[in-house]
Amino acid sequence: MMPTTTPHRVVIVGSGFGGLFAAKRLRRTDVEVTLISETTSHLFQPLLYQVATGVLSAGEIAPATRLILRRHWNTRVLLGTVVDIDVHAGTVASRLGELETVTSFDSLIVAAGAEQSYFGNDQFAAYAPGMKSIDDALDLRARILTAFERAELTESTEERDRLLTFVLVGGGPTGVELAGQISELAGRALNGAFRRFDSKQAKVVLVEGESELLPTMPAKLRLAALQRLTHMGIDVQLSTRVTDVDEAGVTVRDADGTSRRIEAANKVWTAGVQAGPLGKLLAEQSDGTEVDRAGRVIVEPDLTIKGFPDVFVIGDLMSVPGVPGLSPAAIQSGTYAAERIRAGLAGEDPAQRKPFRYFDKGSMAAVSRFDSLVQIGRLRFGGVLGWLIWLTVHLYYLVGYSNRLVTVVSWSAAFLGRRRGQTVVTRQWALAGVPEPARTSAGSAIPTNS
Repeated sequence: MMPTTTPHRVVIVGSGFGGLFAAKRLRRTDVEVTLISETTSHLFQPLLYQVATGVLSAGEIAPATRLILRRHWNTRVLLGTVVDIDVHAGTVASRLGELETVTSFDSLIVAAGAEQSYFGNDQFAAYAPGMKSIDDALDLRARILTAFERAELTESTEERDRLLTFVLVGGGPTGVELAGQISELAGRALNGAFRRFDSKQAKVVLVEGESELLPTMPAKLRLAALQRLTHMGIDVQLSTRVTDVDEAGVTVRDADGTSRRIEAANKVWTAGVQAGPLGKLLAEQSDGTEVDRAGRVIVEPDLTIKGFPDVFVIGDLMSVPGVPGLSPAAIQSGTYAAERIRAGLAGEDPAQRKPFRYFDKGSMAAVSRFDSLVQIGRLRFGGVLGWLIWLTVHLYYLVGYSNRLVTVVSWSAAFLGRRRGQTVVTRQWALAGVPEPARTSAGSAIPTNS
């Protein structure tokens, strides 16, 4: 009887663009793939801000990973947080509650993504949450919509102004897009819905420490973004740094060193990212591999760590000169890592691998409805044409035809009309810092003296 051979074992950490595209590329390869993620879904992170502002539902941008890969018969999906990686023993330990699982690998692809960075001021997170996950977006949606509800209840004009002031820290694509959507939510979708105030009174403040918005875009588009946001009534404060954040608002310092306060109930932090702890863990086990200031792994030209040609680090966790932390880079690096594994099984010598080459497909940001900024090579687009290109590209990268169809319907309702189908806040309003009313045994609210 012939001995059976064990298929090559590939473990992928993370279900973002890098991890998912790596798994897809290995679908028809004679390998056993185990994808481990701490969430059950594949998140289309560029559209998180539309969940936070009621344009899209969570399911439209975060389909279940297990269902996406259900026809990938060589792939197993595990839910859990990776707590340890031993590149010498070839094992990954993950934990779900009290249950710990150890998975062995022959090749490893680490696509664990990045976290919000507060530049050493982690205490700001309690009052100015970031937006890196579905939970973050749903929490922010609850905070935004509850602010309007509380403004309807308050008798104080000063408190109403504070409730209707939204401060966004960071002038990158997320900050710019979120500022535009909060402004349109207040000015269009909620217009006429309240009786004691006009929702158009809401004030959106975008704070950026540098002298320009969207630093990775060409100067022409940066200026166009500033002009469009200003025209929408958004208060863009450039060369302004946040020095403190508390429950009531933020303290900022202008370029001339002057400190001042912005009273605001809602603050969102969109400035800066940092790698999670897995990057440092991998570097410590590889002699000569280092991490950069953001904790990303400085990888070899083939995206591996020194001394371990079968351990790939991709996406936001890798540090490669000239490669941005964007979804196209994650997709390309995930596909590259999978291709190197396939080539290795076909006999490719790791020493002869072609280095990873990033193809820059451009960048884009949706400032408002009918107005997006797009840079593709030497081409620059703005206005309606840019917006149509933005719509097309984002639809293309959404996973699943049904998600694309539902997204088109949601966009049509929000952008062509005024309806936003996701403006309902359930018991999540407790997350927005509002004390939950006491209840009788029958479930009805009763008055309290708190």
